[in-house]
Parts: sequence; C-alpha cells; structure tokens
Amino acid sequence: MKPKRQTLSLPDIELSYLEWNQSQEPLLLLHGLGDHALVWSNLANYLSDRYHIVAPDMRGHGESSKPEQNYRFTDAIADLEALMEHLNWHAAHIVGHSWSGKLAPIWAKQHPERFLSMILVDPIFISRLPSWFKITFPLLYRSLSFLKGMGPFESYEQAEEQARQLKQYQGWSSWQQQVFQAGIEQKVNGSWGSKFTVPARNQIFEEVMQVNGLTEFIDIATLLVLPETGVNRLDWQLKPYKTYLKKLNIGQVPGNHWPFLVQPEAFNQTVATFLEDFRF
Repeated sequence: MKPKRQTLSLPDIELSYLEWNQSQEPLLLLHGLGDHALVWSNLANYLSDRYHIVAPDMRGHGESSKPEQNYRFTDAIADLEALMEHLNWHAAHIVGHSWSGKLAPIWAKQHPERFLSMILVDPIFISRLPSWFKITFPLLYRSLSFLKGMGPFESYEQAEEQARQLKQYQGWSSWQQQVFQAGIEQKVNGSWGSKFTVPARNQIFEEVMQVNGLTEFIDIATLLVLPETGVNRLDWQLKPYKTYLKKLNIGQVPGNHWPFLVQPEAFNQTVATFLEDFRF
C-alpha cells in the first residue's frame, strides 16, 4: 500500500507525515536521528491492513520544516501532541527508534494516556551523559553511521557511494535505495547532502546529553527491541529499562541498529506479535 503524504501546519513549522490506512487502530512510528518517515515503509506495509499508521518526518528532518532553533524534547513532543490532536487520536501504539526511542519514554512520563503500548527500537543514550562527553561530539559526528551520510558531497554519485558503505543500507536493496534517495537533496550551491540539518543535529545531541530518559516508573506495556549488533548489549545499558519499565518485554532480533532496514522480516514479525496482544 502506497502511503499518502500529508502536511500539518503548526505555529512555527510545517510537519510532514506519511499515512497508511485511515480506518483502523492507531500506530505512530517515530524515526531516529538523521532518518525520515520512509524508513518505516516496510513495517507499515506489513501492518497496514490492521492499523491506521502515521509516520512523521520529525522537525529538522525529511520534508518537515528545518528551523534554526527549538530541537528540545519538549519541542518534538509538542509537535507530536499537535499531530495526535489533528488526527483525532486519543491514544496510539507508539514506536520510537534510536533518538526517538529516548523521546518516547520522556513523552510517556508526561502523557501516559497517549500510549496504548510503547515499542523502543535500540534507543541511544537513555541516561543523562556526563558534561565531559560533549568533547567527543566532533568525533561522533564524523564516525556515526547515520551522520556520515550528511555530506556535503560533490555529486549524487559520491553520496550514493558513501551510502552503500553505511550500516543502515547493508545489502543495498532497491527499497533501501529508495529510502536513501528520499533523504538526500541537491543544495543551492550544487553539492549534495542529507535533508537532515546541522542545527538539528547539534541541538538534538546537546539535548540527548543533558536529559535523562528514564527516571520514573512507567506502567505501559513496552517492547524493547534489541538487534543482535545494536547499541544496547551490556547489562549496565539494559538496567534502566529493567528498573523503570514495569511491563517490559524484550525482543531479540537479527541485524544492526536499523533492523527494520536490514532484517525487516524478523523485525516486522516481532513487532506484529507484540501488538497482537493489544488489538481491540
């Protein structure tokens, strides 16, 4: 099923989103840092006969507006609250990956009534980071797979050559190529680069460092998806989830930090099985 591209006008930005199936149970899909809504298309097609699915391009990403400021968790949550109101959704199953896997429990603490269930796909840096960690940001900007594709690149061919080497496009299927193409654009100076912006990257990293994602008990049924070579593999990394998420299920899946891109069949089945327990 091909999604519909929709736009919600908010006071400070235009929020673009993809929508599949408008008549079933609500399912909200939140992409990670540097990605965009289309990364969820395989999962959405798999589930679209059972759920009304919406996947926004978060501010600073994809087709949504890219302001110079206001990339705090509170800003992103305000966007999502407005989107829920616009859709006339009181509550939804909410999936968050990587950075939005940290955003989701922060939102759940503030508005637990919005969550039918929560699925966290390999969240990053769930705890507050020490202040000295900021000195590593320039290194992270150069080394993290999802940021290497930002560019600038002299040509589209150079950008694609880099993308083929990134973990999220492992295998370089035709679908992965579509995801890559949807996230890149030619700039006014003729170079090529990601639609994800540097101000969004810098401010979101600052916010992720300063805010602790899990500090209170959350009584929402939650699936923590742990890819085989993801970022959460050690006991100390898993401890906050096991401590604060009172209805925690853990799902092991093959693949890396982007299981929905590199191992979609196993990932889709894991998510579908969890969601079936909450069908109305």
